[in-house]
Amino acid sequence: MRTSIKLAGATAALLLPLAACSSTAAMPSSSAPMTSSSSAPMTSPSMTASAPAMAQFGPLCSSVPTTGAGSFDGMSKDFVATAASNNPALSTLVTAVKQAGLVNTLNNAQDITVFAPTNDAFAKLPKKDLDAVLKDKALLTKILTNHAVAGRLSPEDLAGKHETLAKTSLTVTGSGEDFKVGDASVVCGNVQTANATVYIIDSVLLPKM
Repeated sequence: MRTSIKLAGATAALLLPLAACSSTAAMPSSSAPMTSSSSAPMTSPSMTASAPAMAQFGPLCSSVPTTGAGSFDGMSKDFVATAASNNPALSTLVTAVKQAGLVNTLNNAQDITVFAPTNDAFAKLPKKDLDAVLKDKALLTKILTNHAVAGRLSPEDLAGKHETLAKTSLTVTGSGEDFKVGDASVVCGNVQTANATVYIIDSVLLPKM
C-alpha cells in the first residue's frame, strides 16, 4: 500500500530525541469538544475512587492547567477521548481520533491505558505523510489502537510487554518517573481519566506493517 510505504519511510524521523513540548500541532484540530455518546459505559465519570491515587510525573505535567476541564482534576471526571480534547498538548491526537471515528470506542472502553502522543510527536512526521495517514481510516485506526492496552497500568506495573488493542506488542522500560515506550519517552505520566490511565509520550508508536 502506497500510504504504508510512505509511513515506513517516516519511521526513522519519529525516533528523534525528545522535542520541546511547547510547539503547536502540525495539523489544525477541530475546536468542537468531544462528548461521550449515549451508549457510554454505565460507570459514572465521577466514580474515580478506584483509580490509582498517585501523583502525575514528567516535564510536560507542569504545563497542564491547574483548574478547569483541562486540569488533572478536570480530566479525571471525563472519559478519555473527551478528556484528551481538553488538553491543548493533545490537539493533533484528538483530530486523528475524530478522523478515525474512535471517540465512542475510547470513551466506552472500560479500564484502559493510553499512550498519548503530543502535538510535537505528530509534528515529527512529514506533513504530507501525516495528511495521507489522516485520510486512510484503516491505517489511522491501526496506528491509534497501537497506543492503547487493556487495563489501567500504574507506574509500578508499567514496565514490561503489553498487548495493544491493535493486537500488537509494546515494550515499556524504566522505573520510578523515567519510562520509555519503545523509543518514545513518557513526558507526563499517570494522568487519570474516568475510564483510563494516560501516559503522554513524545513520539508516535508506529505498528509494524
